[in-house]
Formats: sequence, structure tokens, C-alpha cells
Amino acid sequence: MRKNGGYATFQQLNQIVDFSTWKTKTPQASVRQIVQVNDEFFRIKPGLWALTEYKEDVLRRFDIVENNARSEEIFTHSYYQGIIVELGNMHNYKTYVPNQDKNKRFLEKKLCDITTESQLPNFTYEEITKRAKTVDVIWFNERRMPYRFYEVEHSTNITNSLDKFYELQDFRADFYIIADESRKSQFNSLIERNIYSSIRDYVKFFSYDHLVNQYTKESELIQMDRL
Repeated sequence: MRKNGGYATFQQLNQIVDFSTWKTKTPQASVRQIVQVNDEFFRIKPGLWALTEYKEDVLRRFDIVENNARSEEIFTHSYYQGIIVELGNMHNYKTYVPNQDKNKRFLEKKLCDITTESQLPNFTYEEITKRAKTVDVIWFNERRMPYRFYEVEHSTNITNSLDKFYELQDFRADFYIIADESRKSQFNSLIERNIYSSIRDYVKFFSYDHLVNQYTKESELIQMDRL
């Protein structure tokens, strides 16, 4: 973790650590356990940990001000956007984030440096693409058609995202709301409104923890295939 600047995701740790001498069949699980139970480490976000001795430096590097809701929201939003982008890249989808988010950071990289698409593919009529341009993350298939739409909802109104999905419903795509588990009941209540009946079966709620667990597991599978 020191080699990585005092912090790391589990994916990064799995790439950095040499497991060749570890006498276990599940070294990645051992790494997670070591990090989660020792006071030498502290959790910044699900799946993202840092050395306690580096805490001030790491938080400053990420522009996180403790007990400051605005800095927390900015970091949280771009952190989960980055995870979604990296998941899409792992599965060889083309990935896009809106122009207003391109210079926001996933850890110490700009989002535009990890997405594959600098501009939204011209996949339909202008009035529809104009709406799609504001979606937090989009995965496109090999035909450059939308495969999945993702909206990260930390504190904003989930209805705004559902309205976007409603307008994009004619594509053979899935829609995801990514938010804290505490917002799931709110999502469930909203998606039951009659106006959303046509998209109800295509919109899924993923909690932050669920998303990060998927990201970690898929990263580990890729790492194991390379060993």
C-alpha cells in the first residue's frame, strides 16, 4: 500500500502483492481480511482503504474534508463512476461519462483517462442523444449501441434519473440506480409509480457495497486467470 501512495483498492493490492510465496489458495481473500481487521488501515469507501499513518495525506490528495458533506459527495460520485467505468472496460464494453464529469477524478486519474469514448456515440436522434449525454455512465456494445445506463445517486433526487431512463426506454438496454442501501426503499416506492410501469422490469437498484463487491470479485477472477 505504501508503494501505491498509502492507499489502494483491493484490485490494486491484488496487482501489487506478489502471491507466489503465499501458502493459500485464496490470497485475495486473505488480503481483504488483513486490511479489514487491522487498525493499521482505515476505510475511505467500500473497497478503498488507506494506511492510518497516511490518513491526512491521502484525504488531502483526494480533496476530502472530514465532516464536509460537499467534498464527500463530489468524491463519492466520481469514485463510483470510476468503478462502473472500470467494470465496463473489464467486459470490453465502450465506456462514456458526460462532458461535465470528464475532469473529475477516480482516485488520482481523471475519468476521461479511463473511459474509451471521448464523445457520445451518435446512436439515435439528436433529441434523445442530448438526454443521454447527461447519464453518469453508459456502456456501449461493439455496434456502439447502448447496453447499460448507470446513474449514481448519492443525495440527489432519484426521480430525475428515472425520468432519463423513461425517455431512453426504447433501447434494448438495462438501467441501474447506484446508491447507498438506505435509499433502496425510496427507489422501490418511486419505481412503483404508474408513469414508470413501462421501464419497471428494466431498472435495477445496486447498493454501493453490492457494486464494489462485484468489482472486487471480477477483478480477482481476472487476476487469477493471469497467474
